Parts: sequence; structure tokens; C-alpha cells
Amino acid sequence: MKTATLNRRLDVLFVEPDSSVDAYQALSRTYAAIETPTWSLLLAQACRSKGFGVAILDCNAERLNDSHAVQRIREANPRLICFVLYGQNPNAGTTNMIGGARLCEKLKQAYPDYPTCFAGPHVSALPREVLAYSFIDIVLLNEGVYALQELLRSDLEDDLSRIKGIGYKREGNMTLNPPQQVVPEGKIDKDLPGYAWDLLPYDKKPFDLYRSHFWHADYDHTRRTPFAALYTSLGCPFKCDFCMINIINRVDNREGVSSADSSHIRCWSPEFILREFDKLVEMGVQTIRISDEMFFLHPAHFEPLLRGLIERSYDLRLWSYTRVDTIKPEYLDIFRQAGIKWLAVGLEAGNELVRQQVAKGRFNDIDIKKITGEIDDYGINVAANYIFGLPEDNLETMRQTLDLACEINAPFANFYTCMALPGSPLYFKAKKNGWKLPDSYAGYSFFSYECLPLPTNYVSAKDVLKFRDEAWHKYHTRPEYLDLLEKKFGPEQRRNMEDMIKVKIKRKILGN
Repeated sequence: MKTATLNRRLDVLFVEPDSSVDAYQALSRTYAAIETPTWSLLLAQACRSKGFGVAILDCNAERLNDSHAVQRIREANPRLICFVLYGQNPNAGTTNMIGGARLCEKLKQAYPDYPTCFAGPHVSALPREVLAYSFIDIVLLNEGVYALQELLRSDLEDDLSRIKGIGYKREGNMTLNPPQQVVPEGKIDKDLPGYAWDLLPYDKKPFDLYRSHFWHADYDHTRRTPFAALYTSLGCPFKCDFCMINIINRVDNREGVSSADSSHIRCWSPEFILREFDKLVEMGVQTIRISDEMFFLHPAHFEPLLRGLIERSYDLRLWSYTRVDTIKPEYLDIFRQAGIKWLAVGLEAGNELVRQQVAKGRFNDIDIKKITGEIDDYGINVAANYIFGLPEDNLETMRQTLDLACEINAPFANFYTCMALPGSPLYFKAKKNGWKLPDSYAGYSFFSYECLPLPTNYVSAKDVLKFRDEAWHKYHTRPEYLDLLEKKFGPEQRRNMEDMIKVKIKRKILGN
């Protein structure tokens, strides 16, 4: 295994723990994506741009067990160990606490003198809860770019009280210092200056330990690697009750602050991001995820970036997120020309009133089927995202969502259950109303054995999860769906999907 050569004592080692088996069960072996660790890459590049020695230990990509990971940390011998807990989807910051807490505890047992720091959306949402662990010394209260650099300028002991944007312990007493700002948009090119791609581990060639989502590669396993993910913007201007994306923008330490209190978006310049694409292509990567929460939003941002990709004539395989009410059909042609072959569209629910109860913004009465049809007409595949178990859902409205999904018949459909994710407005509503929440980090994973969604006002959590799992199987075993895959991608790809359908995940709440 090739890794970066370390010529000096590290100031900070960014650790990506492995929570995949707990989070994805049997799907983790073959089907779950292994993404490049976006925030470790961003923080590493930001720190070394200030002259600090940095490295990344990606336990997920290297499939390291905890004992080997502790050994590797000891060999690196950093001044500070920063566990970075983000991930592929909104709940991943919480579910990655599974591996983060487990590994950090073992590290402290073996080497108690190493200072440990946790960063990520779950940490930003519940900093006091995370800091209460005896093996965690410091937490970053938001994205932590400036706070982390101040930490590395310190002695990590006596001068912690002066560093904004951190929480720490002294003799068992927890302290949250005043907040530190997040990187403002006007400084993002300079203060978050790209990705430390060269620090990633690999086997035979760069990025070969990373793999895309199965559908992103058109259900062809041979096209899933090499793979990378990057942001062109950070954050989202919307305030959906079920989402906690914006909690890493938090600049208020008061209790009860949710992601809706920090909803804004910051963009790198198109020229800056085009240089990152250039680097990836030069290193042999063509399968790339644009991870922005809302890429298809502001033409002033996405249009020059897409036109720059078109001018380069790269043969890329890209996907990006969008909301169905932000899609501008007049731009679909340049999306396809630039290499965006999939759009992950948030459709949420088939019933408009159910959807409007939780989606803050312009989610008005729109023709969902017309818009998804237009996307398909331009040769862009729809990855449709649905949520079962929103607060006003009942069995009939959930059936409406499934009926809508079947009618649209997208080549990929993601069926989520509604979770009160820490940091989301729904989380605080659940706490206030005494709704039962998961008692483990794994309980917040959509695919875990311990998955525990919210009940609705009319349906129990058990019945929500049962409906979701049965709906997923019904959707993906329909002849109309499997015939579509064969027509679009080929008979082998259809067989690949049929193999995935055979993988069964177990659910504690369902008694299996």
C-alpha cells in the first residue's frame, strides 16, 4: 500500500474512521460507495498552506481494523489527531461516530498522551455530548478551518482558552469557547485552497481504493474506480426540517440552535474549481461526484464552470444534486455536454401537502413528472430521492409516494425514512415532543440493523420502516424497472442490479 512519505513530525493527522459495516451491513462489501474524504482533504490543504505538516489516514479506504489503525497513528506520531466525521449523505456525520468513538477510545487506551480532536456535523450539532467522552479532548464547533489552525499554533495545552471555535476539557470540566467564523465566500479560494489529493492512499494507481455509487457507474462495477468527490460550493440556502447540512456553519453556541439558523451558501470561483478538475483528470479520474447540496441553483456559479468543462472536452462521468423546484430546463443541454450524466433530484414525497410541511422554500405546486421527463430527454439519468415517514405521512400518502416513484420509473430511486438527524429542526422538535430517538449512532443510519426512523402523526416507526423496505423491493423488482435498466445500460447491468436486490439487510425493529 502506497502512502505519502512523512519527512517531519506531523502537526496533525486527519483520521477517517471506518463505520461501513455497522452503517451498511452486507451492502458495505460491494455496493456502498467509498468516497474520497472531502473534509479531511480540505482541512489538510488549508493547514499545509499555512506551513503545517499534515497527513490523512483513511481507515475506510484501506479497510483498516482498529488495531492496525492505532498502530498507523503511532507510526505517524502527530502532535494532534483530528477525527473527521462527515460522509456521503446528511446522516453520515452521526453514523461515522460509530467508528470514530470506537477507534478513539482504543487509541487513548494505548496512548493516552495523544491529544484527540473531533470535527463534523454531529460534533457541531451536539458538541457537549461529544466532548463528554473521556477519550475526546477537543471538539471543533463548526467546520473548524480557522480554529484548527489556531490549535496548531498553540501548545495544545495551556493556551486553549484563547482559541475561538473549540470546546475542550480541563480536569473533567467542559468549556465551549466563543464561536469562530466560517470561511467567508470572499476568502474561500484563499483560505480553503483546494484538496490535498496527493495525501490519499492507493494500491497501484491514485484513487483506486475509492469507488463510486453503483448507479453512478451505470451499474457497471468496472467503471466505479478510480473515483473522487468534490464540492464547488458549501451549504444550502433552504431550511428543510429534516436536513442538518448547514449545522457546520454554526456560529452560535446556545442550546437548540439548528441547521435552519445557519442556512447560506458559499461558492469557490469557477476558475478555482476547474483547476481541481484538471488535477483529477491528470491523475486519471473521470468518475466524479459534485457533492454540492444545491449545484443546480445559481447560473452565475454553475454556467461558467460547466462551459469550462465543455471547452476542455473531458470525457467525464459526473453527477450532482438538485431540488426539483430549482431545475432550469434551458440549462440541461450544457449540463449534459459538460459530462453530468446523472442528476440526483430531491422529490421527497408524492403528496404536495406532506412535502410542503417540511420543505422550506419554493416547493410549490410543480409538475414533477414533466420535469423529470425533460431531464431524461436530454440524456441525463434521474436519481430520484424519496422520503417515507414525514410528519404528516400516513399509509395512503406513503403509497402515493411509491406510486409516483413507479410512474416516474427513474433508473435509480433512493428510498429514505425520515430521521430526526442531530442538528436538524426535526431533532429539536422530537426532543420537545418526547418522540423516541435512536439510542445508538447506528440507529441514525438508513441501512443499519438498528435503524430507527421517526413515527409520523399517524404511523409507527416500525410500520414506516416496514413500508420503506417493502417499497424498495417492490420498486426494484418490477419488470418495468429492470427492462429500463437493460434498455439504458445493457443486460449485464440488469443482472448486476438483480444481484444487489438479493442482498438482504436486517432490521432490529422488524424482528429479523
